[in-house]
Amino acid sequence: MFPTFLALLISGLTTLVLIKYRFFHEKFSSDSDLTGIQKFHTIPTPRIGGISIAMGILGAFLFRLWQDHPSGILLGLLSFCALPAFLSGLAEDLTKKVSAPLRLIATSISAGLACYFLNIAVAGIGISWIDPIFAIPTFSILFTCLTVTGLANSYNIIDGFNGLASMVAIISLCAIGYVAFRVNDTLLILFSLVMIGSIVGFFIWNYPKGLIFLGDGGAYFIGFWVGILSIMLVSRNPEVSPWFACLINIYPIFETLFSIWRKKVIKKMSPGMPDGVHLHMLVYGRLARWIKVDKPSKEFLSNARTSPYLWALSSLGTVPAILFWGNTPVLILTAFLFCIFYTSLYRSLVRFKTPRWLK
Repeated sequence: MFPTFLALLISGLTTLVLIKYRFFHEKFSSDSDLTGIQKFHTIPTPRIGGISIAMGILGAFLFRLWQDHPSGILLGLLSFCALPAFLSGLAEDLTKKVSAPLRLIATSISAGLACYFLNIAVAGIGISWIDPIFAIPTFSILFTCLTVTGLANSYNIIDGFNGLASMVAIISLCAIGYVAFRVNDTLLILFSLVMIGSIVGFFIWNYPKGLIFLGDGGAYFIGFWVGILSIMLVSRNPEVSPWFACLINIYPIFETLFSIWRKKVIKKMSPGMPDGVHLHMLVYGRLARWIKVDKPSKEFLSNARTSPYLWALSSLGTVPAILFWGNTPVLILTAFLFCIFYTSLYRSLVRFKTPRWLK
Protein backbone atom coordinates (compact mmCIF):
# COMPACT_ATOMS: atom_id res chain seq x y z
CA MET A 1 0.00 0.00 0.00
CA PHE A 2 2.89 2.40 0.54
CA PRO A 3 3.43 3.05 -3.21
CA THR A 4 -0.25 4.04 -3.38
CA PHE A 5 0.04 6.55 -0.55
CA LEU A 6 3.29 7.84 -1.99
CA ALA A 7 1.62 8.35 -5.38
CA LEU A 8 -1.26 10.16 -3.68
CA LEU A 9 1.07 12.40 -1.69
CA ILE A 10 3.29 13.33 -4.65
CA SER A 11 0.31 13.92 -6.93
CA GLY A 12 -1.48 16.03 -4.34
CA LEU A 13 1.60 18.16 -3.56
CA THR A 14 2.40 18.60 -7.26
CA THR A 15 -1.16 19.76 -7.90
CA LEU A 16 -0.92 22.21 -5.00
CA VAL A 17 2.31 23.66 -6.40
CA LEU A 18 0.79 23.98 -9.88
CA ILE A 19 -2.19 25.85 -8.43
CA LYS A 20 -0.24 28.05 -6.01
CA TYR A 21 2.30 29.14 -8.61
CA ARG A 22 -0.02 29.27 -11.58
CA PHE A 23 1.14 32.78 -12.45
CA PHE A 24 4.37 31.21 -13.74
CA HIS A 25 2.65 29.01 -16.30
CA GLU A 26 -0.94 30.19 -16.77
CA LYS A 27 -0.05 31.99 -19.98
CA PHE A 28 0.49 28.56 -21.53
CA SER A 29 -1.45 26.18 -19.31
CA SER A 30 -4.78 27.90 -18.64
CA ASP A 31 -7.99 27.18 -20.48
CA SER A 32 -9.02 30.76 -21.18
CA ASP A 33 -11.85 29.94 -23.59
CA LEU A 34 -14.96 30.63 -21.50
CA THR A 35 -17.44 30.80 -24.38
CA GLY A 36 -16.89 27.54 -26.27
CA ILE A 37 -19.79 25.15 -26.77
CA GLN A 38 -18.21 22.64 -24.39
CA LYS A 39 -16.92 25.13 -21.81
CA PHE A 40 -18.59 25.26 -18.39
CA HIS A 41 -16.05 27.06 -16.23
CA THR A 42 -16.23 30.78 -15.44
CA ILE A 43 -12.56 31.72 -14.90
CA PRO A 44 -9.34 30.75 -16.74
CA THR A 45 -8.09 27.53 -15.15
CA PRO A 46 -4.88 25.49 -15.57
CA ARG A 47 -5.50 22.31 -17.55
CA ILE A 48 -2.28 20.46 -16.78
CA GLY A 49 -3.48 18.14 -14.01
CA GLY A 50 -2.03 15.26 -15.99
CA ILE A 51 1.42 16.37 -14.80
CA SER A 52 0.39 15.65 -11.20
CA ILE A 53 -0.82 12.17 -12.06
CA ALA A 54 2.37 11.44 -14.02
CA MET A 55 4.51 12.62 -11.10
CA GLY A 56 2.57 10.37 -8.72
CA ILE A 57 3.18 7.38 -10.99
CA LEU A 58 6.87 8.31 -11.29
CA GLY A 59 7.27 8.39 -7.50
CA ALA A 60 5.53 5.03 -7.12
CA PHE A 61 7.72 3.55 -9.86
CA LEU A 62 10.98 4.69 -8.25
CA PHE A 63 9.93 3.39 -4.83
CA ARG A 64 8.73 0.07 -6.24
CA LEU A 65 11.93 -0.29 -8.23
CA TRP A 66 13.84 -0.07 -4.95
CA GLN A 67 11.36 -2.20 -2.99
CA ASP A 68 10.72 -4.98 -5.54
CA HIS A 69 12.79 -4.72 -8.71
CA PRO A 70 10.80 -7.06 -11.04
CA SER A 71 7.42 -5.42 -10.44
CA GLY A 72 9.09 -2.00 -10.50
CA ILE A 73 10.48 -2.73 -13.96
CA LEU A 74 7.02 -3.71 -15.22
CA LEU A 75 5.48 -0.58 -13.73
CA GLY A 76 8.19 1.43 -15.46
CA LEU A 77 7.49 -0.32 -18.77
CA LEU A 78 3.78 0.48 -18.55
CA SER A 79 4.60 4.10 -17.72
CA PHE A 80 7.01 4.27 -20.65
CA CYS A 81 4.35 2.90 -23.00
CA ALA A 82 1.94 5.61 -21.82
CA LEU A 83 4.33 8.45 -22.72
CA PRO A 84 3.20 9.09 -26.35
CA ALA A 85 -0.44 9.34 -25.25
CA PHE A 86 0.36 11.55 -22.27
CA LEU A 87 2.86 13.84 -23.99
CA SER A 88 0.68 14.43 -27.06
CA GLY A 89 -2.20 15.42 -24.80
CA LEU A 90 0.03 17.62 -22.65
CA ALA A 91 1.38 19.32 -25.79
CA GLU A 92 -2.20 20.18 -26.73
CA ASP A 93 -2.84 21.52 -23.22
CA LEU A 94 0.16 23.85 -23.50
CA THR A 95 0.06 24.86 -27.16
CA LYS A 96 -3.60 24.32 -28.19
CA LYS A 97 -2.19 23.27 -31.59
CA VAL A 98 -2.01 19.47 -31.51
CA SER A 99 -4.82 18.06 -33.66
CA ALA A 100 -7.12 15.28 -32.47
CA PRO A 101 -5.95 12.85 -35.20
CA LEU A 102 -2.34 13.34 -34.10
CA ARG A 103 -3.25 12.65 -30.48
CA LEU A 104 -5.11 9.51 -31.51
CA ILE A 105 -2.11 8.30 -33.51
CA ALA A 106 0.15 8.91 -30.50
CA THR A 107 -2.23 6.97 -28.26
CA SER A 108 -2.34 4.06 -30.71
CA ILE A 109 1.48 4.03 -30.64
CA SER A 110 1.28 3.79 -26.84
CA ALA A 111 -1.07 0.84 -27.17
CA GLY A 112 1.25 -0.82 -29.69
CA LEU A 113 4.19 -0.39 -27.33
CA ALA A 114 2.17 -2.00 -24.55
CA CYS A 115 1.34 -4.96 -26.80
CA TYR A 116 5.06 -5.41 -27.52
CA PHE A 117 6.68 -4.76 -24.16
CA LEU A 118 3.97 -6.26 -21.93
CA ASN A 119 3.05 -9.07 -24.33
CA ILE A 120 -0.68 -8.42 -24.21
CA ALA A 121 -3.47 -8.38 -26.78
CA VAL A 122 -7.19 -9.03 -26.90
CA ALA A 123 -7.50 -12.80 -27.40
CA GLY A 124 -11.26 -12.90 -27.92
CA ILE A 125 -14.59 -11.42 -26.89
CA GLY A 126 -16.24 -14.54 -25.47
CA ILE A 127 -18.35 -15.27 -28.56
CA SER A 128 -17.41 -18.62 -30.10
CA TRP A 129 -18.07 -17.81 -33.76
CA ILE A 130 -16.08 -14.56 -33.60
CA ASP A 131 -13.15 -15.52 -31.39
CA PRO A 132 -11.20 -17.57 -34.01
CA ILE A 133 -10.33 -14.39 -35.90
CA PHE A 134 -8.41 -13.17 -32.83
CA ALA A 135 -5.99 -16.04 -33.37
CA ILE A 136 -4.53 -13.92 -36.17
CA PRO A 137 -1.85 -11.87 -34.32
CA THR A 138 -2.13 -8.84 -36.62
CA PHE A 139 -5.89 -8.60 -36.10
CA SER A 140 -5.58 -9.08 -32.36
CA ILE A 141 -2.96 -6.34 -31.99
CA LEU A 142 -4.83 -3.91 -34.26
CA PHE A 143 -8.04 -4.53 -32.31
CA THR A 144 -6.19 -3.93 -29.05
CA CYS A 145 -4.75 -0.64 -30.31
CA LEU A 146 -8.16 0.44 -31.56
CA THR A 147 -9.96 -0.30 -28.31
CA VAL A 148 -7.34 1.32 -26.07
CA THR A 149 -7.15 4.41 -28.28
CA GLY A 150 -10.92 4.63 -28.37
CA LEU A 151 -11.21 4.36 -24.59
CA ALA A 152 -8.53 7.01 -24.03
CA ASN A 153 -10.39 9.32 -26.39
CA SER A 154 -13.64 8.51 -24.59
CA TYR A 155 -12.16 9.74 -21.32
CA ASN A 156 -11.23 12.97 -23.05
CA ILE A 157 -14.81 13.32 -24.28
CA ILE A 158 -16.42 12.88 -20.85
CA ASP A 159 -13.87 15.18 -19.18
CA GLY A 160 -16.22 18.14 -19.17
CA PHE A 161 -17.08 18.73 -15.51
CA ASN A 162 -15.20 18.82 -12.24
CA GLY A 163 -14.32 15.32 -11.06
CA LEU A 164 -16.22 13.47 -13.79
CA ALA A 165 -13.53 11.61 -15.76
CA SER A 166 -11.21 11.15 -12.79
CA MET A 167 -13.86 9.51 -10.58
CA VAL A 168 -15.11 7.31 -13.42
CA ALA A 169 -11.50 6.10 -13.77
CA ILE A 170 -11.26 5.47 -10.02
CA ILE A 171 -14.46 3.40 -10.13
CA SER A 172 -13.14 1.29 -13.02
CA LEU A 173 -9.73 0.84 -11.40
CA CYS A 174 -11.34 -0.26 -8.14
CA ALA A 175 -13.22 -2.93 -10.10
CA ILE A 176 -10.00 -4.07 -11.79
CA GLY A 177 -8.17 -4.13 -8.46
CA TYR A 178 -10.94 -6.13 -6.80
CA VAL A 179 -11.09 -8.81 -9.49
CA ALA A 180 -7.27 -8.89 -9.61
CA PHE A 181 -7.40 -9.62 -5.88
CA ARG A 182 -9.94 -12.41 -6.45
CA VAL A 183 -7.67 -14.09 -9.01
CA ASN A 184 -4.51 -13.33 -7.00
CA ASP A 185 -2.90 -11.10 -9.66
CA THR A 186 -0.73 -8.95 -7.38
CA LEU A 187 0.88 -7.06 -10.26
CA LEU A 188 -2.44 -5.68 -11.47
CA ILE A 189 -3.44 -4.81 -7.92
CA LEU A 190 -0.28 -2.70 -7.75
CA PHE A 191 -0.91 -1.06 -11.14
CA SER A 192 -4.50 -0.25 -10.19
CA LEU A 193 -3.72 1.14 -6.74
CA VAL A 194 -0.86 3.43 -7.76
CA MET A 195 -3.03 5.03 -10.45
CA ILE A 196 -5.92 5.38 -8.00
CA GLY A 197 -3.57 7.12 -5.57
CA SER A 198 -2.27 9.45 -8.28
CA ILE A 199 -5.79 10.35 -9.41
CA VAL A 200 -7.00 10.97 -5.85
CA GLY A 201 -4.10 13.37 -5.29
CA PHE A 202 -5.38 15.39 -8.23
CA PHE A 203 -9.07 14.86 -7.47
CA ILE A 204 -9.03 16.59 -4.08
CA TRP A 205 -8.04 19.83 -5.82
CA ASN A 206 -10.26 19.37 -8.85
CA TYR A 207 -13.51 18.52 -7.08
CA PRO A 208 -15.68 20.33 -6.29
CA LYS A 209 -14.14 23.76 -6.93
CA GLY A 210 -12.27 22.98 -10.15
CA LEU A 211 -9.02 24.69 -9.15
CA ILE A 212 -7.22 22.73 -11.87
CA PHE A 213 -8.37 20.59 -14.78
CA LEU A 214 -7.26 17.16 -15.94
CA GLY A 215 -6.52 18.37 -19.46
CA ASP A 216 -6.01 16.24 -22.54
CA GLY A 217 -2.74 14.88 -21.17
CA GLY A 218 -4.38 13.61 -18.00
CA ALA A 219 -7.47 12.27 -19.77
CA TYR A 220 -5.48 10.33 -22.35
CA PHE A 221 -3.08 9.08 -19.67
CA ILE A 222 -5.70 7.64 -17.34
CA GLY A 223 -7.85 6.38 -20.23
CA PHE A 224 -4.86 4.53 -21.66
CA TRP A 225 -3.97 3.12 -18.22
CA VAL A 226 -7.51 1.85 -17.56
CA GLY A 227 -7.71 0.34 -21.04
CA ILE A 228 -4.41 -1.51 -20.78
CA LEU A 229 -5.16 -2.85 -17.29
CA SER A 230 -8.59 -4.03 -18.47
CA ILE A 231 -6.96 -6.03 -21.26
CA MET A 232 -4.11 -7.26 -19.06
CA LEU A 233 -6.54 -8.61 -16.48
CA VAL A 234 -8.40 -10.67 -19.06
CA SER A 235 -5.34 -11.82 -21.00
CA ARG A 236 -3.43 -12.86 -17.84
CA ASN A 237 -6.46 -14.52 -16.22
CA PRO A 238 -8.62 -16.55 -18.63
CA GLU A 239 -11.27 -17.08 -15.94
CA VAL A 240 -12.17 -13.38 -16.21
CA SER A 241 -14.70 -12.73 -18.95
CA PRO A 242 -13.71 -10.28 -21.74
CA TRP A 243 -17.08 -8.63 -21.13
CA PHE A 244 -15.92 -7.63 -17.67
CA ALA A 245 -13.45 -5.29 -19.37
CA CYS A 246 -16.26 -3.96 -21.55
CA LEU A 247 -18.76 -3.45 -18.76
CA ILE A 248 -16.49 -1.55 -16.36
CA ASN A 249 -15.80 0.91 -19.19
CA ILE A 250 -19.22 0.91 -20.80
CA TYR A 251 -20.20 4.47 -19.86
CA PRO A 252 -17.32 6.24 -21.68
CA ILE A 253 -17.40 3.65 -24.49
CA PHE A 254 -21.12 3.95 -25.18
CA GLU A 255 -21.01 7.72 -24.75
CA THR A 256 -18.53 7.87 -27.62
CA LEU A 257 -20.32 5.36 -29.88
CA PHE A 258 -23.69 6.99 -29.27
CA SER A 259 -22.23 10.45 -29.98
CA ILE A 260 -20.73 9.24 -33.26
CA TRP A 261 -24.08 7.79 -34.32
CA ARG A 262 -26.00 10.87 -33.17
CA LYS A 263 -23.76 13.29 -35.05
CA LYS A 264 -23.40 11.22 -38.21
CA VAL A 265 -26.94 9.91 -38.59
CA ILE A 266 -29.18 12.40 -36.80
CA LYS A 267 -27.34 15.71 -37.19
CA LYS A 268 -25.55 14.92 -40.48
CA MET A 269 -22.29 16.38 -39.22
CA SER A 270 -18.74 15.17 -38.77
CA PRO A 271 -18.33 13.02 -35.62
CA GLY A 272 -15.19 15.03 -34.87
CA MET A 273 -17.09 18.32 -34.59
CA PRO A 274 -17.90 19.38 -31.00
CA ASP A 275 -21.48 19.94 -29.95
CA GLY A 276 -23.28 20.75 -26.72
CA VAL A 277 -25.57 17.76 -26.28
CA HIS A 278 -23.46 15.01 -24.75
CA LEU A 279 -25.25 13.31 -21.88
CA HIS A 280 -23.19 15.04 -19.20
CA MET A 281 -24.04 18.39 -20.80
CA LEU A 282 -27.74 17.56 -20.76
CA VAL A 283 -27.53 16.59 -17.09
CA TYR A 284 -25.95 19.98 -16.44
CA GLY A 285 -28.44 21.88 -18.57
CA ARG A 286 -31.58 20.13 -17.33
CA LEU A 287 -30.64 19.56 -13.69
CA ALA A 288 -27.39 20.83 -12.21
CA ARG A 289 -27.33 24.37 -13.51
CA TRP A 290 -30.59 25.21 -11.74
CA ILE A 291 -29.17 24.70 -8.28
CA LYS A 292 -29.77 27.82 -6.19
CA VAL A 293 -26.68 29.44 -4.68
CA ASP A 294 -26.71 32.27 -2.20
CA LYS A 295 -23.29 33.67 -3.13
CA PRO A 296 -21.48 34.18 -6.45
CA SER A 297 -18.49 32.36 -4.92
CA LYS A 298 -20.57 29.17 -4.91
CA GLU A 299 -21.31 29.15 -8.64
CA PHE A 300 -18.95 26.18 -8.95
CA LEU A 301 -21.63 24.02 -7.28
CA SER A 302 -23.72 23.82 -10.45
CA ASN A 303 -20.71 22.40 -12.27
CA ALA A 304 -19.74 20.04 -9.46
CA ARG A 305 -23.29 18.79 -8.99
CA THR A 306 -23.26 17.33 -12.51
CA SER A 307 -20.63 14.68 -11.96
CA PRO A 308 -22.32 12.50 -9.28
CA TYR A 309 -25.17 11.71 -11.69
CA LEU A 310 -22.64 10.28 -14.14
CA TRP A 311 -20.66 8.52 -11.41
CA ALA A 312 -23.87 6.69 -10.53
CA LEU A 313 -24.49 5.90 -14.20
CA SER A 314 -20.99 4.45 -14.54
CA SER A 315 -21.56 2.32 -11.43
CA LEU A 316 -24.60 0.72 -13.07
CA GLY A 317 -22.14 -1.09 -15.31
CA THR A 318 -19.33 -1.53 -12.82
CA VAL A 319 -21.27 -3.13 -9.95
CA PRO A 320 -22.70 -6.03 -12.02
CA ALA A 321 -19.26 -6.49 -13.57
CA ILE A 322 -17.76 -6.96 -10.10
CA LEU A 323 -20.50 -9.39 -9.08
CA PHE A 324 -20.43 -11.52 -12.25
CA TRP A 325 -16.87 -11.01 -13.50
CA GLY A 326 -16.60 -14.56 -14.89
CA ASN A 327 -20.12 -14.97 -16.29
CA THR A 328 -20.09 -13.89 -19.94
CA PRO A 329 -23.84 -14.29 -20.71
CA VAL A 330 -24.86 -12.21 -17.69
CA LEU A 331 -22.30 -9.52 -18.52
CA ILE A 332 -23.47 -9.33 -22.14
CA LEU A 333 -27.08 -8.99 -20.98
CA THR A 334 -26.10 -6.28 -18.50
CA ALA A 335 -24.21 -4.37 -21.19
CA PHE A 336 -27.28 -4.55 -23.43
CA LEU A 337 -29.55 -3.29 -20.63
CA PHE A 338 -27.12 -0.45 -19.86
CA CYS A 339 -27.26 0.72 -23.48
CA ILE A 340 -31.07 0.69 -23.39
CA PHE A 341 -31.12 2.63 -20.12
CA TYR A 342 -28.60 5.18 -21.41
CA THR A 343 -30.56 5.73 -24.62
CA SER A 344 -33.84 6.08 -22.74
CA LEU A 345 -32.34 8.55 -20.28
CA TYR A 346 -30.76 10.59 -23.07
CA ARG A 347 -34.04 10.71 -24.98
CA SER A 348 -35.91 11.93 -21.90
CA LEU A 349 -33.41 14.68 -21.13
CA VAL A 350 -33.06 15.95 -24.69
CA ARG A 351 -36.87 16.26 -24.91
CA PHE A 352 -37.07 18.17 -21.61
CA LYS A 353 -38.86 15.24 -19.97
CA THR A 354 -36.56 14.76 -17.01
CA PRO A 355 -37.56 11.69 -14.95
CA ARG A 356 -38.88 12.64 -11.54
CA TRP A 357 -36.49 10.30 -9.76
CA LEU A 358 -33.59 12.38 -11.12
CA LYS A 359 -34.96 15.52 -9.52
